[in-house]
Amino acid sequence: MKEKILLVDDDADIIEFLQYNLEKEGFNVIFARNGVEALSKLDNSIDLILLDIMMPKMDGFDVIKKIRQNDFYKELPVIFLTAKSAEADEIKGLNLGAHDFIQKPISPQKLIARVKSNIRKPSTTELQATSSKEIKAGPIIIDKDKHTVKLNGQLLSLPRKEFSLLYFFVTHPDKVYNRDVLLKEIWGADVYVTERTVDVHVRKVREKLKLHSNMIITLKGVGYKFSVSE
Repeated sequence: MKEKILLVDDDADIIEFLQYNLEKEGFNVIFARNGVEALSKLDNSIDLILLDIMMPKMDGFDVIKKIRQNDFYKELPVIFLTAKSAEADEIKGLNLGAHDFIQKPISPQKLIARVKSNIRKPSTTELQATSSKEIKAGPIIIDKDKHTVKLNGQLLSLPRKEFSLLYFFVTHPDKVYNRDVLLKEIWGADVYVTERTVDVHVRKVREKLKLHSNMIITLKGVGYKFSVSE
């Protein structure tokens, strides 16, 4: 079944351009020209949202706030489309639950790469059983093949980048990594995101680890390390 993308932008030319390139790659695309229309078209068949920030009636920040109020859509991937390059806007978007940003003008290659990187994967109940090696670190058990994380036996719901970040930490314990290294390992060298993106994602992973959040240690002015013993 084709993955379904909700494309939200008030510029008809951008919609036509992005829809053409996405459908050429095999995605099913529906579109909305403002935030209110986008919310009316949102349902459980949507696998990813491409969301413009500057729109009439309701901007992208307000749209994602509404989306995240519904528990069913808390992990639905949202990629912001923005003409802005301000770090403050990127941090605001990440704090509201965005998974990624694409700055306009948008190249088709970058668009497809970001969409494929962030598209929602099947839930754990939809995944076929596979024989895979689990990685254990204290109360954490990670199965990379099944894309699952358990904390004290309870399944955690982690978006793709948060999962990748935690997996990297768990598989590289007791070593210090600065933000630049983590950006290259998790986001890739050819993707432009700021170092604050790492801080935001580390904070979100810590929140989900709850009482065990201290396993991710901040070394001020240096970077982060993961340790079970501390």
